[in-house]
Amino acid sequence: MEKLLAVIGRVIYSAPFLVFGLNHLTNAPAMGAMVPAFIPGGILWIYFTGAAMVLAALAIITGLQARNACFGLALMLALFIALIHLPGMADPQTHMMSLVNVLKDTGLLGGALVVASTFPPKKAKK
Repeated sequence: MEKLLAVIGRVIYSAPFLVFGLNHLTNAPAMGAMVPAFIPGGILWIYFTGAAMVLAALAIITGLQARNACFGLALMLALFIALIHLPGMADPQTHMMSLVNVLKDTGLLGGALVVASTFPPKKAKK
């Protein structure tokens, strides 16, 4: 029963990343303004993060490189919080939405670490 719950939980956890990632890939031009001006590359980051989210979701669902994918998601979410959402809180017009996104991504970051813990680390080859 525990293994079944873990699989169901991982599928449910990865579903939003699959949707977010596909949204990034299909709506990149509209999302380009979300990349802060001080970060070079603009829309390329939308495509990169979209692909990363889709690949991470598939890794978590299949179990292939899932632990590494979870650590990558955690890093990406931490960067989103620090570079996009927290600076957005300084603007009174975007403060509330930025706060919601800080809390959402903080929860997803914590979830990535918990999901990573369900996959044992690979043993080093001797």
